[in-house]
Amino acid sequence: MSEEITVLGAGIVGICTALSLIERGLKVTLIDRDAPGQATSFGNAGVISPWSVIPQSMPGMWKKVPGMMLDPVGPLAVSPTYLPRLAPWGMRFLAEGREARVRAVSAAMEFLNRDCIDLYRRHLKGTGHEGLIRDSYYVHAYRDASAARLDTLDTELRRRAGAEVERIDAADLRALEPALSPDFTAAVLIKGQARALSPGQLGAVLADKFQQLGGRLRQTSVQSLHRQDDGGWLCRTDQGDLKAAKIVLAMGVWSARLLSPLGVHIPLEAERGYHVTFTKPGITLNHSVMDAEMKFVASSMTDGLRVAGTAEFAGLDAALNKRRLDGLVRLACRLSPDLTAEPHATWSGQRPSLPDSLPCIGEVEGLPGLVAAFGHSHYGLMMAPKTGELVADIVTGRMANTDLSPYKATRFKRFWPVSNT
Repeated sequence: MSEEITVLGAGIVGICTALSLIERGLKVTLIDRDAPGQATSFGNAGVISPWSVIPQSMPGMWKKVPGMMLDPVGPLAVSPTYLPRLAPWGMRFLAEGREARVRAVSAAMEFLNRDCIDLYRRHLKGTGHEGLIRDSYYVHAYRDASAARLDTLDTELRRRAGAEVERIDAADLRALEPALSPDFTAAVLIKGQARALSPGQLGAVLADKFQQLGGRLRQTSVQSLHRQDDGGWLCRTDQGDLKAAKIVLAMGVWSARLLSPLGVHIPLEAERGYHVTFTKPGITLNHSVMDAEMKFVASSMTDGLRVAGTAEFAGLDAALNKRRLDGLVRLACRLSPDLTAEPHATWSGQRPSLPDSLPCIGEVEGLPGLVAAFGHSHYGLMMAPKTGELVADIVTGRMANTDLSPYKATRFKRFWPVSNT
């Protein structure tokens, strides 16, 4: 059977894309090997921020990387055996930290994030689960009060995007988040945000809505893509071949492996993230809280207190690193001395990361009918609804006066002439 549109990947980006497409009256099939929203999208920290406009690579980052890598519980880990393969990607990543480049990337991020809260609430309307999204601050908590500054490039970029940012001292922080350790002496508040109380449930609810609107969901593993003589596409799966007039590729870090045989080579790295959920924490956080020193985020959710963070580069097929999970437990206990650490559940997943912190969105050059929607790195939960709207505009030919060149899938072509996947 030939489908009008097939969306490959039922993470939060694929789900939001499928919803936007079916709302335009198209026939849509959504395919994933896992249940919708239960892989990488399941494990994030739940932050939904229009002001998430700070790229991963910032000026001076190159000075910090060695210390991060040497700290056993720090925010960055690189497998020694993987370092040679990561080096070209890492050099490009650091080059993206030039201030002029950071400002351009930040503007492109803002375009994808600005409407995220409203779009999620529109998607959730009528599902009976509107409460999955809750208004929230983003609290960046500091042990060293002198480090809680507003005269930074981060703050300037957020304020340029429209964020209200405020610095508070220890007393006000204690009033706002009494469960935090008294070691935290100041904080920077980013207001006007929201948070998901259960990212996994959010994906499941929106996937259910997609099916109620007539969408088709298939659970199967995608093996390869093939351009057809009639201009359509054939998708080879472990359950047989599927044909589609157009395909949206939203398979996160696995997208590069499907594109490489088609001659498109993307510097997409698997950045493993971890989280620990304390199921009977004994404490509640009122907002999303980042430990500004150790770069991890804690948030109270429906199933407990989730602590998420760390970036580990070891390759897509590397085994889970239990030391990273144990480190998160220790860091969480430093965050709040009243935390009950047992019992807890653990998780890990692969973020699809590109050197410039921007995803690939748009029809892939030279491959008509194949639309990219992947590579959202740390920002997938926030960028998913707008990505879905953009893809629906592209597929239906409604794009007008929108410059998508920052998200072009082939923008790295002169740096990566061959595949690194």
